[in-house]
Amino acid sequence: MQYHLNGFKPGNYQVPDEAREPYPEPPIVDLPTEVDVLIIGTGPAGLTMARQMSEFSDIKTCIVDMEPGPLLFGRADGISCRTMEIMEAFNSSEMVVKETYQLKQNTFWEPDQENPANIKRTHKIADARAGLSEFTHGIVNQARLHELLVDGMERSITHLSPHYSRELLEVKIDDAQTQDINAHPITATFKRSDEAGEGKIETVKARFIVGCDGARSKVRKGMDIRLEGDSANKAWGVMDILLNTDFPDIRVKSFIQSKDHGAVMTIPREGGYLCRFYVELDLLGKDKRAADVKLTEQDLIAKAQKIFNPYTLDVKEVAWWSIYEVGQRIAERFDNRPAGSPEDVIPRAFVAGDACHTHSPKGGWGLNTSLPDTFNLGWKMASVLQGRSEPKLLSTYGTERRKVAQQLIDADRELSKLVATRPTAGDNSEQAKVDTAKIEAFMKRQSGFVSGTSIEYYPSYICTGQENQGLATGYHIGQRFHSAEAVRVADGRSQHLGHLVKADGRWRIFLFGNKQNPTDSTSDAYKFIDFMANDASSPVQKYTPKGTDIDSVFDTYAVFQQQDLSMHDLHDYLWPAKGKYGLRDYEKVFQAQEGNDIFDLRGVNRDEGCIVVVRPDQHIASILPVTAHEELTKFFDVFMIEQK
Repeated sequence: MQYHLNGFKPGNYQVPDEAREPYPEPPIVDLPTEVDVLIIGTGPAGLTMARQMSEFSDIKTCIVDMEPGPLLFGRADGISCRTMEIMEAFNSSEMVVKETYQLKQNTFWEPDQENPANIKRTHKIADARAGLSEFTHGIVNQARLHELLVDGMERSITHLSPHYSRELLEVKIDDAQTQDINAHPITATFKRSDEAGEGKIETVKARFIVGCDGARSKVRKGMDIRLEGDSANKAWGVMDILLNTDFPDIRVKSFIQSKDHGAVMTIPREGGYLCRFYVELDLLGKDKRAADVKLTEQDLIAKAQKIFNPYTLDVKEVAWWSIYEVGQRIAERFDNRPAGSPEDVIPRAFVAGDACHTHSPKGGWGLNTSLPDTFNLGWKMASVLQGRSEPKLLSTYGTERRKVAQQLIDADRELSKLVATRPTAGDNSEQAKVDTAKIEAFMKRQSGFVSGTSIEYYPSYICTGQENQGLATGYHIGQRFHSAEAVRVADGRSQHLGHLVKADGRWRIFLFGNKQNPTDSTSDAYKFIDFMANDASSPVQKYTPKGTDIDSVFDTYAVFQQQDLSMHDLHDYLWPAKGKYGLRDYEKVFQAQEGNDIFDLRGVNRDEGCIVVVRPDQHIASILPVTAHEELTKFFDVFMIEQK
């Protein structure tokens, strides 16, 4: 798709440039006085949390922002493979894939040894993230991603919409009520900032609050949580521009380092014409902030033109620009519990996204770490609010996501130093080669982290079974369920199994059958299915609310090696009767695809098979033998509440 030919226009990219209009400012509606979940901030973390909560009709959610309306111009631009997978869980990946610019290559440029005042390409390589997911790392306006999340909220069963033009004044937490799960210990006070209601004070009481309100988070400050780490001492400029140039790699992600003028990183943007430039600026003085750097977009352009010598940059339009500081900081804790609290102390306030980790935007990690923060928290909060899981489950959010944030901070610190290095030429040309080689090596080494596909949650009561990892070596416990295709038995359709794990709060149980015939009642697979369906001790029987569909909590799928199966020969549980008419579900049984066998692709033991337990956030919770019925029940007994 191509757009922005005659100038940058924000809005829905499905509308032609000539007709596209910016998102209108939505009408102002009074805030509710009491809610279950109060979300502060409509960035990627806040909207992902709201999008998840919007799926549950019995949870009252409110999301608030101080801006007058939706974001118009991009801040973050990179959409990682893992973020694409999460958008698939929200049924929105097709539009993101369609509209993003897919990054396929990287180039590296250094001072020309024969003429150091000029830059010269050293090499071009394929993007290191290729093949880590069925999705490709892409570039799209952050505002467009926001729109897709908001559209999903508004079309959900709750028709949830953000409340804009509200400044958060104060957050109070009544510590005397925090351990009563039914209480509303949070009191948040807002001031209207729109013209009609300017100065009006509104108060909301909530059972939980999630602060997604950026690096200067008032929610975090209200929780008295410190940011730890390095303060910023380096400034960079960023701009999205429409330009003409004779630089040959303008539509390829490029790392460019000059001899005397610093570095630029370029990223081609969606639509075929727009491009983002990250321009290295000077060190910040002590106690200085990026806002103190008195530069304009023209200064950024002039700096870039010097770095690009001998190539020309004729900038026609600057769609958006900013000056930012490089500093890596992380919150000491991600919820309101005092440090060292036992896991059964219920947290009632949380921070996510930039509110708990700040860093440079060059790696595209801000959005792609913020969004999974609340994708992790959302299902846990829903399960607790619906009475399906013990409140202690909420304490795992901080444990799991703070470790990821620390990895992010460490990686960003390394990348910032590498990209800012100014290699020399002439007699020191060998050193220049080493510097760009380090950048390339870094990107290869960190490809799984950058793509989000290797993010791993460490062993805990919701990440167990490491002793069985050998049963499926390609499904790493703690990492996301790595999708692969299989063929649906009922109709022969090829289906990505990862796309079955939707953001609806349900657990997925994948049975990978062994070589025994699954239609034989004495086979391990048949016995497992019968256990799930009929045994009083099975998770399905213990934790599925009475009167609901049999897959309302545990959605079970089977993947078999056999190629000649018929649905009606299999256990009824694999094609269950559902809904008010008792209609049969024929989409739960698969067979390995010839020539692209999932058992081979994911290292599943053909002789023994296995059970892969997948959490509602698509991460693998456990791997078990097909015969481990009791062990499966014990896994869920730790944190789930039996439905009487």
